[in-house]
Parts: sequence; C-alpha cells; structure tokens
Amino acid sequence: MTARPTLQPGSTLGIVGGGQLGRMIALAAADFGLKVHVFAPDDDSPAFDVCAARTVAAYDDVAALARFASGVDVVTYEFENIPAAAAEALAAKAPLHPNATALATTQDRLTEKAFINGLGIETAPFRAVDTADDLVRALAEIGRPAVLKTRRFGYDGKGQRMIRAEGEIDAATILAEFGGAPCILEGFVPFEAEVSVVAARGADGAFAAYEPCANEHRDHILAVTRVPAPGIAPQTEAAALGMARRIAEALDYVGVLAVEMFLVPQGDGPARVVVNEIAPRVHNSGHWTIEGALTSQFAQHVRAVCGWPLGDPARTGGMAVEMHNLIGAEADDWASLLAQDGAHLHLYGKGEARPGRKMGHVTRLLPRS
Repeated sequence: MTARPTLQPGSTLGIVGGGQLGRMIALAAADFGLKVHVFAPDDDSPAFDVCAARTVAAYDDVAALARFASGVDVVTYEFENIPAAAAEALAAKAPLHPNATALATTQDRLTEKAFINGLGIETAPFRAVDTADDLVRALAEIGRPAVLKTRRFGYDGKGQRMIRAEGEIDAATILAEFGGAPCILEGFVPFEAEVSVVAARGADGAFAAYEPCANEHRDHILAVTRVPAPGIAPQTEAAALGMARRIAEALDYVGVLAVEMFLVPQGDGPARVVVNEIAPRVHNSGHWTIEGALTSQFAQHVRAVCGWPLGDPARTGGMAVEMHNLIGAEADDWASLLAQDGAHLHLYGKGEARPGRKMGHVTRLLPRS
C-alpha cells in the first residue's frame, strides 16, 4: 500500500522483531498514547514485556504476517533480514515504513554498495565473489588487505574474514568457510575513525539528522559511542550529513536510518568520508539520544512512521554524551551502575548473559570541555 495516513493517538503500531530495538520503539510509542503489537518468533522476546499484543510466528509465515498487519494501522521493523515475501505480505495489508525497496537494497551488501556508488558517494572498492576464481581475481584487482563478507545476514563481525597482505591464500578453502553463500570482497579502508549518522525522514520529505557520533568497536561489536565525534571538522560533518540525506531521499525512506562511515585522513585537510553500510532502522549507535537529545531516535522513528512532525535532534543542553554497551556479563554490574551519579541504565530484559550478547547500555551526559 502507498497511502501514508496520519495516525491518531490510540492507533496500533505493528513492530516486526522483538529484540531490544523493538522494545525501545514500543516504549517510545507508549509515550504517545499508541498501542503496540509485536511480531516475533521467540516466546521470550524482550519487546513482548512492553507491548499490548503479540504474535509468535516465524518471519517466513506469510499467513501469520498478513493477519498481524491486518490488525494494525502501520507496520515497521527493528531488523533488516525480513524475507522479501514477508515484506510484500505486510505491505499488502498496512502501510510499511521503511518501504520494501529500502529493505531489499540494504539486505544485500553488493546491492547496497552499488546503490551508494550510484549516488556518487564513495565506498570501499568491492567485487562480487561466488567462486574461488572470483576471489583470486577480486584480490588481484582490489589488493590486500581486504575483507571477505557474506552478502547477506552478517552483523557484529559475523560472516566476514580478513585476508591479510602477507602469505599465500587458498581461495577454495577460504570460500568453504562461508558454506557456499554469495560473498563480496571489500578493500580495506585506512580510516582514522568510525562514525555514524543517525537521521530520520518523514513521509512529507522532512529530514532531521543527529550530529555524527564516533563509534569504538571491540571484537567487532560496538562498545562505546561518543558525541560529539572528537576532532571532526565542520566540512567533514557537513559532508556526512549530506550523504545521509541523499541516501534517505533516494530510497524514499520513512523512519530512522543509520549510515555507518569511515573518516579517512587527507594530510592537513579535513577527513574524507567513505560510507560503509546503511542500517534501515533505529541503530545501536543512536541509543545515546534517549537522554542525550531532545528527541530520541525511537521517538523520532515513531513520529516518522506515524506521519507526525519530526522532533528536534539537538543534544540536550549541549552536553557531551557517552554511551557504553553492556555486553554479556558486564550487565551483572547493574547495581553499581545504578549507584553512579549521572549513569542512565537500560537493561533489555534478556534472560541469559551470553558472551557477545548485548544485554543493555548505560549513557552519561558530560560537561563539554
């Protein structure tokens, strides 16, 4: 469906996905007097704790998806790996934001990078890899070091492998590690910092972006986000925000998205921006906005998908902000975090604190130096 109605308080927002992102969207929706219906396959999904209705079914259960969408006023999603048939079933019954085109474009790394390059925006050099011969040829063209990734379904460092500059490679053995999945080889980008722009676009074309945030990863998982991004030049910030807007407009995007970027040093000049990937949803690097911005990314997403005016993305009181993910057993320190002045704790209601699992986050507002 292409209609974009303006919803009223009391309407029902459908969320596909029951993880922490869905949970925080649902909490924001409640503040606006909206009801939330969550669709997820797992009985213990964190978002089920805070919603008015739930559907427990697989993401490829087209009939269940259609029934779910028929009972809500608008549908959004908290993760991008929804099958194309599922997106079609949802969109046939209710407005789907972001749209199925945005979903399809960002599900496949090869399609995504070709789309970004088509807008005149730089990415790492890349080549499609389906066979051992493809990998040998791609390495000869791109050089090493390089990163081999699955085209679909990878996250937090899963589904990827660094190919170093030194040593021989056995292309067939390397590809066998990926189980025959279609892959993409990306050239290594010599970046000085990783940043992301979290932004929103409304159904009326309105655009609002949070300033770029600097992201620190550990073991391929986001560990710390800092705002403002240290040392980012005004020209670089303007370029990053402009790229996010061009991407959102080209996708006819409605909702919040995140564009992950590398800052590449340019001698004495401002850093060059190279786009890494697009996340068509609210994003971990935007969690700081709950306390750190006048409008959180979750409230902004609800506003956008409901057809409401976008909120102000400015930082709260001009304060600097740090957000730390709580990974695995780090969440066991919840009591000491609660005792710290200025620490804003968020726990996601997950039962088992497995290594590498995001269990919560803590945000601190800091005076600017």
